[in-house]
Amino acid sequence: MTRDAAAVIRLDPADNVVVARVEIAPGTVVASEGVSAQSRIPAGHKLATAPIAAGEPVRKYGQIIGVATATIAPGAHVHGHNCAMHDFARDYAAATEARPTAYVPEAERATFEGYHRADGRVGTRNYVGVLTTVNCAATVARRIADHFRGAALEAYPNVDGVVALTHGTGCGMAADGRGMALLQRTLAGYARHPNFGGLVIVGLGCEVAELGRLSEREGLTPGPCRHLMTIQDTGGAAATVGAGIAAIEAMLPEVDRARRESAPASALVLGLECGGSDAYSGISANPALGAAADLLVRHGGTAILGETPEIYGAEHLLTRRAASPEVADKLIALIRWWETYTAANGGRMDNNPTPGNKAGGLTTILEKSLGAAAKGGTTRLVEVYDYAAPVTAPGFVFMDTPGYDPVSVTGMVAGGANVVCFTTGRGSVFGCKPVPSLKLATNSALYARMGDDMDVDCGRIVDGTAGVAEIGEEIFRLVLETASGRASRSEAFGFGDEEFVPWQVGAVM
Repeated sequence: MTRDAAAVIRLDPADNVVVARVEIAPGTVVASEGVSAQSRIPAGHKLATAPIAAGEPVRKYGQIIGVATATIAPGAHVHGHNCAMHDFARDYAAATEARPTAYVPEAERATFEGYHRADGRVGTRNYVGVLTTVNCAATVARRIADHFRGAALEAYPNVDGVVALTHGTGCGMAADGRGMALLQRTLAGYARHPNFGGLVIVGLGCEVAELGRLSEREGLTPGPCRHLMTIQDTGGAAATVGAGIAAIEAMLPEVDRARRESAPASALVLGLECGGSDAYSGISANPALGAAADLLVRHGGTAILGETPEIYGAEHLLTRRAASPEVADKLIALIRWWETYTAANGGRMDNNPTPGNKAGGLTTILEKSLGAAAKGGTTRLVEVYDYAAPVTAPGFVFMDTPGYDPVSVTGMVAGGANVVCFTTGRGSVFGCKPVPSLKLATNSALYARMGDDMDVDCGRIVDGTAGVAEIGEEIFRLVLETASGRASRSEAFGFGDEEFVPWQVGAVM
């Protein structure tokens, strides 16, 4: 990556576009490229450095991001008016570039302070949760959690809070099939999450996603710190609120007895997410997060990349890093499923980027995906998981999730993520209780404008005042501090109660 001190960033010698580091006025000479801007080029947008004939590929990151829909002259603004998505053959070259991981010797590996749980996992927070099987139980769950706001937990300083995680489904759906399997797996993943020291699960009693079936299928047996109740069997809404409050009051002394103890970084499972992306995402925050993910993997930990629709067009870079052809085949199968799924629902895989992404300089899903995939770093792809499935393999893994941020992160947390890093260029605000979420700003202007929401300024990479490896190390150290109890910006504001959104697949009936 090279920079013109005044104007642009070149990402690869083979590219025929460069990225405007700052807004470029018409007629500005871009000395490093030997061209003059033919029109205003907004910051983050693309400028052609060579003639591109109609139908020829537009290249960025050394990869094809689209084709020219009209002849593009050197110095022209390249965006949706003259560049479009175009399918092209991709060489998946399965497992040809998988490199052995250079692990840090165990005696030298990083540690953090976490909550050791009976199943061997380590929590980064110590919450009491109130989960619901169906939307009909949402108000009851919130009333239970609301009782513990304010000074109600002052006598329990080691309890981070009581949080109700509700959702909009659980009935009006098929009793069997993928939709129900996803919901039950998601609920079970949260119920067993190491960041919950105690739990109440509330159902209505007549819903399709009935609590008894969930408990039986997922082995969620009641205990002193896990209570299951339905509104219909408990005596109605008010009675269930009272029973839920009493159950939590009884378990709080036990939950509060938990103490942070030293744990290896190998106990960390990091969810990698991006939202509100801009053209700087693939230049700064995403590669820096990828560097942090590499560090975590080298220390024995796990990093989860998701958002299958937003690696579309970049999946060939991941299949090359697959630990085996079988792992690569799993990822390719997900891509094919999504092509069929979107077509069946009247959509297309190139419906992305969003209007906000486009305003930030992204033109096609290929361009967006190439930047998004950078969050996954450079280590081997060791496994591919279905949505919300328990992640058990250490190292860099992929989980099938939609691109919609709350749904994607919900799946990763259900799979066991105990910290989330979320990159953003436009300014997404996000939290995901019971797991801390760190916000990584792709540009310094965003960090200055929304400093109360952003944890790291990755715009220093764009400015040339810091490198990817340097910021990656900073993110890694912040992940360790956050896992040890340091509050993220989103936690300080109180985000996370509304972002539990299980993936709803199938007909609403």
